[in-house]
Amino acid sequence: MDAVRLIAAGRHALAQSGAAWDIVGEAWQAQALAQGVGSWLAVTGPPELRAEARGLGEAGGRGCGAIDRAALRGEGRPPEQPPRAAQLTEVADARQALLGLQALLGEVGIALVGVACATDDESLYWQCIESIDAADESSDRVRALLRRMAVRERGSASGVV
Repeated sequence: MDAVRLIAAGRHALAQSGAAWDIVGEAWQAQALAQGVGSWLAVTGPPELRAEARGLGEAGGRGCGAIDRAALRGEGRPPEQPPRAAQLTEVADARQALLGLQALLGEVGIALVGVACATDDESLYWQCIESIDAADESSDRVRALLRRMAVRERGSASGVV
């Protein structure tokens, strides 16, 4: 499935999440998408974007690791869903995928702040804080890729490559 569609599905799922641990689960899904998109672009993207894309893949991987997956599978919760990123088959429009990913990561950060502010559970609070940091790092990597793409496009438009 194309990255843009997977990211849209992630944004929809996050918007539908009500329970705190569901939101944390969607944060994990978003980081897995960041890892997948970054890794995809690092292998198949334009050569001048590959180093930045590799950094996004690594940041997404660290973001996945920042989330306590055992807590996501805790008592009374449904079984953990496989990552949406496992369905990634292409990044047809890298710019649109990165813009969507940037929006998703921003929405994840906002949702996690809400959970952190509303919880009395210290474990959940710190899980949110770590996940916010991870989403912010991945978002920084997405912004760097978008800037590099803009520079590349300006160079192409002026005849300089």
